[in-house]
Amino acid sequence: MTYALLIIPFAVATLAVTLATLGRPRFGRRMAASAVAALVLVVLTAVFDNLMIAAGLFTYPDEHISGLRIGLAPLEDFSYPVCAAFLVPAVFTLLSPRRTA
Repeated sequence: MTYALLIIPFAVATLAVTLATLGRPRFGRRMAASAVAALVLVVLTAVFDNLMIAAGLFTYPDEHISGLRIGLAPLEDFSYPVCAAFLVPAVFTLLSPRRTA
């Protein structure tokens, strides 16, 4: 199984849960904050994954990755922080009680 196939269920779950919060207050604001968080996490992932791979702490077998890389880090490795940046606030929103006026 490739990492790209492994990501699909997480991406679908992230999309579904995020869209489930569409009717909740401040959806646009939450999406903007998630996008900023995703950008920060992607930069941090790029820096630290490249450092860890360069140091030899771990490797990715070529047959399990797409071959697209940012530095030494495979592109698939960036999907997890992006999903987390959107999924965590969406789950928190769904678990929070709705406010009534």
